[in-house]
Amino acid sequence: MRTNKEQLLSRPIKHLSLKCFNPVTMIDTMEEMAFQARNLARGSKIYENMLRDTDCGVILCLAGSLISAGLKKIVVELIENNMVDAIVSTGANIVDQDFFEGLGFKHYIGSPDVDDNMLRQLHIDRIYDTFIDEDDLRICDEVMGQIADSLPARPHASWEIIYKMGEYLDKHGKCKESIVLASYKKDIPIFCPAFSDCSAGFGFVHHQWKASLENKPAVSIDSAKDFLDLTRIKLVSPTTGLLMIGGGVPKNFAQDIVVAAEVLGYDVSMHKYAIQITVADERDGALSGSTLREANSWGKVDSSAEQMVYGEATVIFPLLAGYAYHKRSYEKRTEKRFVKEISKPIHETTVSATRTNSEQTI
Repeated sequence: MRTNKEQLLSRPIKHLSLKCFNPVTMIDTMEEMAFQARNLARGSKIYENMLRDTDCGVILCLAGSLISAGLKKIVVELIENNMVDAIVSTGANIVDQDFFEGLGFKHYIGSPDVDDNMLRQLHIDRIYDTFIDEDDLRICDEVMGQIADSLPARPHASWEIIYKMGEYLDKHGKCKESIVLASYKKDIPIFCPAFSDCSAGFGFVHHQWKASLENKPAVSIDSAKDFLDLTRIKLVSPTTGLLMIGGGVPKNFAQDIVVAAEVLGYDVSMHKYAIQITVADERDGALSGSTLREANSWGKVDSSAEQMVYGEATVIFPLLAGYAYHKRSYEKRTEKRFVKEISKPIHETTVSATRTNSEQTI
C-alpha cells in the first residue's frame, strides 16, 4: 500500500511563471476576433489601464482551487512587481494550498479517474485531477493551531493572522515562493472572509477547545473587523480596481466595500475597474455568475471599465496577467503597503474619501 501512495504522489504540480511566455501579440490580435477572445483582450487592457492609473488600489480576489493547480508563482510575481495592493481570497487558497506549500509540502498531478475509496485509505485527498497528502495537511492544521496559540487571546481580523503566518514562513518556511510570505514582505493584507473554512479552522478548533478545557481566554476570528479594514482601504484609496478569479465570497466581500464606505458617511466612487474570470452562469441567480453590470445596479462597480471573461482560470488568468506584465504597465506604480495604514487606530486613518453631509446609520 505504501508503494502505491508513493507512486500516486510522485509528480509534483509545477507552477507557471509569467517570465516563460509573452502573450502580448496574441492578445492584441484577439481584439479583432470575437466571443471570449475579444473579451479576454478587453479584460487584459482594463487590467493594464488599472495598473497605469497610479492612484488606483488593485484588489485581487481568488476563489477556486488556484494555487494547487499551478498558479502560485503568477500571483507571487504580481505581488513582487507591485501589480497587487490587497488580496481577498478563500481560506483554502491561502492556507491549505499556499501556506501548505510554504511549509515544504506539495500538490501532485493526479487523475479524476481513480478509486476515491482507495485514496481515502491511503490518506490522499483529491481536487479533481490533483492529489494532496492528507498526513501533510494535518501538519498544516497543527501549525495553524500553534500560530493561534502564539497570538494574544482576543478577536483578530483574518489579515492579521495571515500576516503572522507570513512571519512564521519568513522564519521557519521551507519554500520561499509563497503568496503569504511575499505579501508579508510587501505589507499587502490578505483577507479571508470565510477563514474557518480551511486548515485555519481546524487549527482554531483545536486552539479554542484546548483553551476552553483549561478555562483560558482564546483567540477568535473577527469577520466584522475584516470588513471594516478592507473598507478603510477604500477610504484611503478611493480609486479602486478589482481583478477577480472566480466568484463566491471574495467577490462580494470586495465589491461591498463601496456600500460600506457610504454607510460610514463617505462619498466614494464605485470600483472604477473590474474584471472577472469565471465559468459560472448567471441564469441561476447565484453570486459567482452574476455579471459586473448587475453589480452596477447595486452601486458597486462602474460600468465603463468592466469585463466578464468566461473561461477556466488556469488558461485565462496567465494570459491576462502576462499581458500587463510584459507591457510593463506597473513600472510607475508605488507600493501602497496597506497593512501599515490599516494597522493604525481608526482615528489616525489617512482618509482621502470625501465626507458626506451626514453619516449614514444602519
